[in-house]
Amino acid sequence: MRKFLLLITSVIAISGCTQFPGVYKLDIPQGNILSQEAVNQLKPGMSPRQVQFIMGTPIIQDTFNENRWDYIYTMKAANQTPTLSRVTIIFTDGSLSNISGDLHPE
Repeated sequence: MRKFLLLITSVIAISGCTQFPGVYKLDIPQGNILSQEAVNQLKPGMSPRQVQFIMGTPIIQDTFNENRWDYIYTMKAANQTPTLSRVTIIFTDGSLSNISGDLHPE
C-alpha cells in the first residue's frame, strides 16, 4: 500500500511539471519546407522530375492517383498554435497542370 501511494504521488507531481513555465520546449517542424520562391519556379508543362528537383520528394503520393502530389509542412512552436501549409500539384499526361493550396505562383 505504501509503494502504491508513493507511485500515485510521484505521478501527480511529475504530471504537474508539464505546465511549468520554465520548461524548455522544442520547435517541431515536420514535412517539406514550403517557400514562395520554390513555388514561383514551378511552371505549367514541367516534368515530375523537374518539380521534384525544385520542391523535393512529396510527403504524400496518392496511391489511387499517381498524378497528384501533396506537400505538407507543419510547425509546432513552443507555446503557440501549430501552423500548417499545403501545396497540391497535379500532373496531366506527365506534365505539371495545376497547383493549389496555401501558396500559389506569382
